[in-house]
Amino acid sequence: MINNVTLVGRLTKDPDLRYTASGTAVAT
Repeated sequence: MINNVTLVGRLTKDPDLRYTASGTAVAT
């Protein structure tokens, strides 16, 4: 699952945007 989060972060090109295990977008 962690690898998927990394891929999503690169696709969105926004390192401040993270997705939790529940699929919720969390902006740090």
